[in-house]
Amino acid sequence: MVLSRLERRLERLVEGAFAKAFRSGLQPVEIGRRIVREMDTRRTLGVRGPVVPNRFVVQISPDDGARFESFAQALAQELAASVRDHAREEGYHFLGPVGVDLEEAPDRKAGSFGVEAKIVPSDEPVAARVVLPDGRGIDLAATIRIGRMSDCEVVLSDPQASRYHAEIRPVPGGHLLVDLSSTNGTEVNGIVVREHLLAAGDRIGIGSTSIGYQVGP
Repeated sequence: MVLSRLERRLERLVEGAFAKAFRSGLQPVEIGRRIVREMDTRRTLGVRGPVVPNRFVVQISPDDGARFESFAQALAQELAASVRDHAREEGYHFLGPVGVDLEEAPDRKAGSFGVEAKIVPSDEPVAARVVLPDGRGIDLAATIRIGRMSDCEVVLSDPQASRYHAEIRPVPGGHLLVDLSSTNGTEVNGIVVREHLLAAGDRIGIGSTSIGYQVGP
């Protein structure tokens, strides 16, 4: 499922203005497949579950570098989004922010490439916020509680929410959603969780309330 989404994502990228550059030679979907494979083969067991690489250096030939030059940044962003998609699907965790870099290697021939994958921990806080159904955003600089009680940072009127339903805690490389033994449970993207390391674009479900998680200033 993840590979098909990856392929669709990268196919959309190379349509239109970029189509001519991809009529032959190295294809972005080849790079995406290799990165996903590196995640699967290099995963390790962490405290909260499988931990996978979060930094990827893609070594390409100078010829392919010239073809990719005008949209290298867009391609790197799409590949990073695919990494986060795969991690979310498989229940993988990162110890730091995800990054993909394209680098030219003089000894590479056109069409060939390599991928270097590393786990790079980060102690730097990640700038992020939750977005409520009414559009209000709340920064996650410190732990916040979500529930019906008035002393929660996010107060819900949803009758299916517990008094103290869940917390979002800053952790190295991101934010951890923790269910506080709620009566009706907490979901992320439709799946019930007890703890979940949030990724950009995740939707937190509490009763009938949907809360978005956004990364960035």
